[in-house]
Amino acid sequence: MTAPTFPERYGPYALVLGGSYGLGAAYAEALARRGLSLVLLARQEEPLRATATRLQDAYGVDVIALVGDVSDYRDVEQRLRGLDVAIGLVVYDAAYAPVGRFQDMSEDQLVRLTEVNVRGPLLLARALAGPMIERGRGGIILMSSLAGSLGSPNLAAYAATKSFNAILAEGLWRELRPQGVDVLACMAGAILTPGYQEAGGGKPAPGTMPARDVAEQALRALGKGPIVIPGGMNKLARFLLMRLLPRRAAIGVMARNTGGLS
Repeated sequence: MTAPTFPERYGPYALVLGGSYGLGAAYAEALARRGLSLVLLARQEEPLRATATRLQDAYGVDVIALVGDVSDYRDVEQRLRGLDVAIGLVVYDAAYAPVGRFQDMSEDQLVRLTEVNVRGPLLLARALAGPMIERGRGGIILMSSLAGSLGSPNLAAYAATKSFNAILAEGLWRELRPQGVDVLACMAGAILTPGYQEAGGGKPAPGTMPARDVAEQALRALGKGPIVIPGGMNKLARFLLMRLLPRRAAIGVMARNTGGLS
């Protein structure tokens, strides 16, 4: 018996949250290249529709563009319920990453952080896993981060939410695998996206990767385990931080990497 193709395993539609530009758009293009039709959801209508049109013209797949804000989960849920398509794969790339000292964060920023980075993936995974279980196939990719491996000064709250996503994916990987649903957390390092360049400025940090390479490595890892760390340098960095250095020293290393962000 031959193994199912990628569209047979994860099609016919993939939902990409945050799919208008950057890493989300890279995921969308990699999926369209594999023959999946797409549902792209993002806040900014102009870049969203531009990406949808470009991918539809380039790959001949159906692309549905939904304007929505994942911080308003009920609105997103209602929009998805209005679709008459079967979603076999969800990529949760939407994220909110306020940078700066924790005590300078407003209450609104912290609430939005948890709405986008925690509540959104938690409730969407629950809602979309049900139909996948019924079909006996499907996949869920949650974007975590190397920053979620341990405390990250100037990104303390954001890093904590990314740790949540990695742990959630590990548990769901084991729980849903017998029912045919693959779950993966992508613990990426720095990615060359517009948001990263605005926050960091200057020369990219060691291990920084193009968005297309991160998306490709994540999709190739889907179904092979609960966690993927794109890039050899990033794998080595996590091994050194988590296995060789004392926790206190590892947090100091993170502080040297994130302390200059603003």
